[in-house]
Parts: sequence; C-alpha cells; structure tokens
Amino acid sequence: MNKRNLRFHSYVCAVAMACAFTATAQAANRPLKFTVPDSQIQALGIQTAPLQSQNGLIKVRFPAEVVVPTTAKQVVSSPVAGLVAQLLVQQNQTVRPGTPLVRIASPQLGQLQLQLLQATARARLARQSALREQTLFDEGIIPQRRVQEAQAALMEGEAVLNQATAALRLSGMSAATIQHIAATGKPQDSITLAATQAGIVTEIAVTPGQRVEAAAALLHVAQTGSLWLDIQLPVSENMNWPAGTMVKVLGRDVSARILSVSRIVSPSSQMVVLRAAVEGKTGLIRSGEVVTVELPAAAIPDSWEVPLSGVAHDGNQAYVFVRTSQGFEARPVKVVVSAGQRVRVQGSLTVGEQIAVSGVVVLKGAWLNAKESK
Repeated sequence: MNKRNLRFHSYVCAVAMACAFTATAQAANRPLKFTVPDSQIQALGIQTAPLQSQNGLIKVRFPAEVVVPTTAKQVVSSPVAGLVAQLLVQQNQTVRPGTPLVRIASPQLGQLQLQLLQATARARLARQSALREQTLFDEGIIPQRRVQEAQAALMEGEAVLNQATAALRLSGMSAATIQHIAATGKPQDSITLAATQAGIVTEIAVTPGQRVEAAAALLHVAQTGSLWLDIQLPVSENMNWPAGTMVKVLGRDVSARILSVSRIVSPSSQMVVLRAAVEGKTGLIRSGEVVTVELPAAAIPDSWEVPLSGVAHDGNQAYVFVRTSQGFEARPVKVVVSAGQRVRVQGSLTVGEQIAVSGVVVLKGAWLNAKESK
C-alpha cells in the first residue's frame, strides 16, 4: 500500500470511529424519560402489556435426524461358514419373533452334529453302566469304588454332551431340532436362522448362492416402534436443556423427550448432538429422515420475554419503552435470544411493568424529538 492510499485508509478509519463515538455519545445524552400525554397514546394506537419473565413462549428450531436406538437393532450374522442356500424374507418386510429369515448350508454344521451324536451315544452308554454298577453294589457283588468310577464317567459323558449341544445352539440351531437329531441320529445339511424380535428387515447384505464366513452379517432387523431424534446443535448454542424437556417435530403431530446432550463436538461441523426419545406416533416419521424440531429456548438468568415489536434500536443499542406516570422511559436492554415474533432480553426491568408492544416507532420518534428540543 502506497503512502497516499495509507493516508486515505487512515482518514476513513478516523471518520468511522468519530461517527461511532458521536452516535454513542448522542445515545448516552438522550433523556431516558419523555412525556407522552394519555390522549396521544390512545390516538396514536400505542398499546402496552405487562412484562413477563421466562415462560417458554420463545421457541428455537434445529435440524434433527430420526434414528433407531441401538437396543432396537438386530444384526443377523452367520454362525458358521457356509453357503447362503435360501433367503426367506425381503427388504422392508415386517417380521415377528421366530420368523424364518435365511437358510445356511455348511460342512462345519455336519461336524458339529457328528460330535453331538457321538457324545449322545457315549453319555447313554455311561448312564447304563452307572445304573448297572449301582445295582451290583446294592447286591453286594462289587465294591463301592466301581460305582464311584461309573458315576465319574457318567458326569464326564454328560459334560461332553452338553458342550456339543451348546456348540449347535451357538450355530443357530433350535433346541427342538437338536433333540430331534439326538433322538433319531439323522443330521441336517443346513440351518434356518430366525428373527429374535419383531421389526422390519432394513438391509439384506447377501444373495442366494453366496459363500460367507462365520460371523458375516447377513441382514438387519430394526424395531421401528422405538425411535430417537439426534438434534444437531451449534457448539456456541446454550445447552441448558435438562433431561425431560419436551421437543416438537414441526409439521408432524410428534413429540419427543430429551434424554441427554453429547459432550463431544464434531470436528468437521462443530456441532453437538442433543438426543431425544420419540413418544408415541412413531409411524409419522421414518428412520433416516431429517426433520426440524422446535424446543423452548434455554433458560437464561435475569431475562425477560417481550414481543419483537416491543424492541427499538438506536445504533447498536436495543431499548424497550416502559410506561411511566408522565409517559414512557427508554430502558436499555440486551437481546440474548430471538425466535420468530418473540425475543428474550436482559436489562433493569421488573415483572409487571407495562411496556409498549405496538406504536414503538412513534415512541422512538417522540424520544428522539425530546432530545433535540433540549
């Protein structure tokens, strides 16, 4: 920047600072109280209303995402490595507990069933042996040691059988099917996985004929009767909403109750999440949908709610006009929250004082004229 431009820039800054100082000085020199006859108040349509403390009339709006609670989700995974033989449901299908979902064919399943049949046979033999030894001991033919050894062998055989049964249960086989295999000695070449809870199939991750590893996700089932709202709040927003505060979804007859506020800020968006649980009428919104929610402005100590029409500005300073016996007083205030046609202000005010809510432009002109006439 050359010297000429530097001098011009300095001159502009000086003029701006002088204007700002002059405006501030003029605002400070203006009388706060000015006279307005009762006849003029009525003729000019000036109306007043009593000052109210925080009463929840101010609402703020934020975007929110509809999500399914983690406790309402079920990931159906393959308990064994094998082949997807058949899909028994479709995406977005409603299922109930016990509804068959997918059939898996697996060589690993054959090994587990073989272990079950072997353990069943050994446990049966150990049971018969223990019973025979007990009979012989009761007749005084054999010593008690033989009975104890037979009982120990029986306990070991039953433990192996229980382990084989548990392995099949972990593979997704039902207890009734396991009992049938143990009784008939006929193994099955596949298992059918069933839903453990009611819900909707939200995602299918495999196709028939696909080979999968153990623990691979096959499909997802979600309970849509329980939904959360993840409300996105700017980190600068006051977050003094206590748990239990009610939230309303705009455009829907849906309400939610606040559960918690995340203490972690997203580095990319500088937002925090306010979580609320939807109460009833979950059919009016859907998981993954982005909605707008409305909730009462957070409580701020020593603040007052006034109509937007009741606030006047002189420069950067906001004022409300308080009714006096002779007219009005311009009371300086600070606007801390603004939403729609209501604002929340802080200032030297008292509950019950009458403030102008209409005709404020006329009062501002009378106030300015009162300064100029002095």
